[in-house]
Amino acid sequence: MKRAFVFPGQGSQYAGMGRDLFDNYQVAREIFERADSVLGFRLSELCFNGPEDELKKTANAQPAILTVSTAAAAVLRQEGVHYEAAAGHSLGEYSALVAAEAIAFEDAVSLVRLRGRLMQEAVPLGEGGMSAVLGLDVGAVAEICHRASEAGVVEAVNLNSPGQVVIAGIHAGLQKAAELARAAGAKKVIPLPVSAPFHSSLMRQAGEKLGEALGCINIKEPAVPVVSNVTARYHGSPGDVGRLLVEQVYSPVRWQECMEFMINKGVQVFVEVGPGRVLGGLIKKISRSSDTLNVEDAASLEKVLASVREVG
Repeated sequence: MKRAFVFPGQGSQYAGMGRDLFDNYQVAREIFERADSVLGFRLSELCFNGPEDELKKTANAQPAILTVSTAAAAVLRQEGVHYEAAAGHSLGEYSALVAAEAIAFEDAVSLVRLRGRLMQEAVPLGEGGMSAVLGLDVGAVAEICHRASEAGVVEAVNLNSPGQVVIAGIHAGLQKAAELARAAGAKKVIPLPVSAPFHSSLMRQAGEKLGEALGCINIKEPAVPVVSNVTARYHGSPGDVGRLLVEQVYSPVRWQECMEFMINKGVQVFVEVGPGRVLGGLIKKISRSSDTLNVEDAASLEKVLASVREVG
């Protein structure tokens, strides 16, 4: 069966993540130690012990999730679990590119630390945010955002699954969009616990600044095909990888289309590599016939290994 690895984005972090892998697998321990060395502080301790309010800060959450995901991927590689394609949700695209050997881990963990800081600084704290709209399709949400933008910038930014679209923007625009969405029949509009309007056009300056840093690292062609959030197609040349990572900061995450593309390419099994099970839930909404697994600790790893032994 054709297998893909998918890597989670910001919001999947929790205190204690990665500790079991660190304790049980030397190859995972080495990833945490490398992250600590590159960043100059004990990111591993933040992953394992929190506090939660520090862990969820964008500049901390992004390298923390990348590190846990990379550690989990390293254990899977050591255990001989192969995959034919990869994708990551927002930040997770960096984890996918590290696993595919397109970007060195040390470069990636520095980049996403910077990415988190730039994204947080792009809009003054308290002025912007994000909300999940449940029960409306993408077209309806996009039209609502267009109408609500008279009150303030608001855009559809995470096209996650049928009936789940995340919007981002200035608070006045978000409030107006929420009112219009409820009037249009949305089941729920849920404000998300983030402090900036990620993936909206308000992030363009952050993307351009990140591009300067991306231009200073060595990017290779992925050894395993990796799907871009921006195009919902495989990345191409190293130059394309860098350009699309810049655009990704201020462009919608086309997650549903990314998964549909992979399914059309023959992927039947998706393994979520890193903290949480959010992506598996989205994939099941996109395709009930797809199998989903996850790896974030020794117990979930054993389930994947058992599946591999069963189906190859």
